[in-house]
This record gives sequence, C-alpha cells and structure tokens, in this order.
Amino acid sequence: MALFSARLSRNMSRLLFRAQVSDMTIGLGTSKQLQTRLRLCQHFSTSKAREGLGQTIIVRLQWANEKYEHFLQERFPNFYILYRTFLNGFQLFFQDAKEVRGIKTRMLANNTDRWTLPYREMEKLRQFRSDMIIAIPLLLISIPPFANYVVFILMYLFPRHLLIRHFWTSQQLVEFQAVYHSHRAHSYRPVMDALMRAVPSIKDGNLQLCLMELCGKVQSGGHPIVSEVHALRTLFVESNLGLKRMYADDMKSLCSLLFLTSHLPSFLIGLRLNSHALELMHLDRALSQLGPNHLSDAEIKQACYVRGMNGYSLSSSQCREWLAQWIQFSIHLRESETSLYLHGMVLLTVNYPQPHQCWLSHRDQGN
Repeated sequence: MALFSARLSRNMSRLLFRAQVSDMTIGLGTSKQLQTRLRLCQHFSTSKAREGLGQTIIVRLQWANEKYEHFLQERFPNFYILYRTFLNGFQLFFQDAKEVRGIKTRMLANNTDRWTLPYREMEKLRQFRSDMIIAIPLLLISIPPFANYVVFILMYLFPRHLLIRHFWTSQQLVEFQAVYHSHRAHSYRPVMDALMRAVPSIKDGNLQLCLMELCGKVQSGGHPIVSEVHALRTLFVESNLGLKRMYADDMKSLCSLLFLTSHLPSFLIGLRLNSHALELMHLDRALSQLGPNHLSDAEIKQACYVRGMNGYSLSSSQCREWLAQWIQFSIHLRESETSLYLHGMVLLTVNYPQPHQCWLSHRDQGN
C-alpha cells in the first residue's frame, strides 16, 4: 500500500510539472497559476503527504471490507462462517509457518538437534510437516485471482478430505477426528489377531503364556497395566513381532494407527513405521520433562489423539490420567522397541475407559 501511494504521488508530481512547463512554453500560463501548481507539486512530493494518502486508502479499504463482511453476515450467514473460517485459517497457518521458521533458525544458529528441543517446539515441527502435505495443494489453488471462491466451494463440499485443521470449525474438529479415529479402530482386531497367531511360534514358555494371557485380557474387555505390557519387551525385538521380521500384512495393519498409507513396498512401510514411532517416543520424553500437567486441555486432548486415544471423546481428567499412564509405558522403552510402542497404541487404548463395551463394539465392526 505504501508503494502504491508513493508511485501515485510521483506520477501526480510529474503530471503537474509537465503542465507547468507546457504553460510556460506556449505563453498561456500566468505567474499566479505557476506558483499554485508549484505549491501543489511540493505538497504531493513530501513524505507526510504520501503517508497520509496511504493511510486514507487503507482506511477506505477497511471500511469497504467491513461493509462486505456485514453484507455477507446479513444475507448469507452460512457462507460468512466459511469466509471467516477461511481467513482465520490462513492467519493461523502462516503464524505456524513463522514459528517453525524461527525454530529452525535457532536450531541452525545453535547447532541443535531436533530431539533436544522442548516438547511444544518439537510438536510444532511434527504437526506443521503433517499439515504442509495437505496445505500445499490448497495454497496453489488459492494463488490465481478470485480462486479463493473455489477454495470456499471445496471447504463446503470436502472439508474433511481437502482441508487441514486450521480451516475447520471447533465442531468440525471434534466430528472429523472422531471419524478418523473410527477408521483407526478398524485395525484393532487385525493387530490383536496377529498377536494371537504369534503365540505358537514363541519358544519361551513363560513369554508364550504371558502373551496369551495379555491378549485374552484385552479381548475380554480388560485394560492391561503397564507392567504387563513391559513383561513382553523381548518378544517385540527378537521374534516375528519385531518390525524387521514382521509380515507385510501385519505392518499394514499398524499403518492405520498412525494414518500412514499402506500402499508401499514392505521395507518402506517398516522404515516409515519405525521413523514415526521413534519421533513419538522422543516427544514422550520431552513431554515427561515438561510434565503433562503443564499442557492445556486442548493440548492434552491432541496429545492423546496422536498416540492412539480419541481424547475428544473423554473428559480432560480422563485424558490426563491416560496420558500419564502412557508416558510411564513409553519412557522406559529403547529405540529398538518401536514395535512394542506401536502395539501399545492398541493394547493400552482399546478398552479405555469403558473396557468391555468398547472392545465388543470394535469386534462387531470387524464382523
């Protein structure tokens, strides 16, 4: 806006100057007219005038924008909600981009590894990377003139599939994440079936019995404690339950827990599962240092959701209770035990907080 007003002032000054020279050349201008035009030229060439003109234009544009929003709110209230959500979404998205740039700048300046970052900064990097995968096509569509109206149509027709959380209303956030979690819940039974199939191949009789009892407890609606899951740690490294030896179909079932595509070669699926599990394990350690009690209610629900629990269906106290249990499970795992971490997203979530009813509902969905 300042650049526009500066160009406008320079053009007006040039125009007045040429008119002044023309009058002097053809002998039709009086000295009084020349003095008046000279004063106008000097007036429009000052910085104060340029600033005043720029402020006037900005005020006019703000007034027109307020009138336009008032018109939409009065005549098209549903479209106005989309319009405001669109504008607020872009503001939040670019605010996140600015924060991420600042984090990465500090990392380069201090030669800092991302695993040593505080929890909120580490989570910001993880979430922004996930958002960018969906947001880039949306940003490209919005570049041409008047293309934002196309975005409005997409927001109205396919908000869950094409837009990121910045462009969702609070009601849509709860609704859509419930839908995604129901898709994730479809993988619970295949994961549990894979654990049961692995029981006969276990050579250690005690571990075989422990795994059978744990699976039986979960399938009957019980919620295991952390020590019961930790007792099976060696199985998820050395046997067919480890990511390096796991069958391809079993790895594809785990992909649904992290919302990852399963349409890749098996070795790539294993690498992606291991990478995402390691990232979450480092996040858990950073969260343990911060303390879950320092998170807001929105942050605690989102933290549960990322780790396999739909926190938006629970109260804040239930979310904090479950997350505290999860941190105790996670921080004692080694980096070679990412398979147990992923299976824990089923074992420690499927029957919480209403064990028997939740497990039966997921089993019925699979039939």
